[in-house]
Amino acid sequence: MQSQDDLRVELERLRAENAALKSEKKGASSREISFKVAEKGGLSVYGLGRFPVTLYKEQWVRLLDKQDEIRNFIKENEDRLKSRE
Repeated sequence: MQSQDDLRVELERLRAENAALKSEKKGASSREISFKVAEKGGLSVYGLGRFPVTLYKEQWVRLLDKQDEIRNFIKENEDRLKSRE
C-alpha cells in the first residue's frame, strides 16, 4: 500500500503529464501539413484537422485544377463561412 506522500507525488506527476499532453494537443492544430500514401493507394493529407483528408490521385488533380474557383467561392461567401481558429 502506498503512503500519502507517495500518492501525492504520483498525483503531481500525473497532473504535470496531463498538462504537457494538453499543451501538445493545442499545438497539433498548428502542426505542419504532411502527406502519406494510404493503404489503398490514395493520397492522405495530415495536419488540416483531427482526421486526414484522403483522395485518389485523379481526385486531387481535379480539385487542384479548381483552386481559383475555390478561392473565389471563399471570397464571395466570406460572411457565411466559419473559421475554426
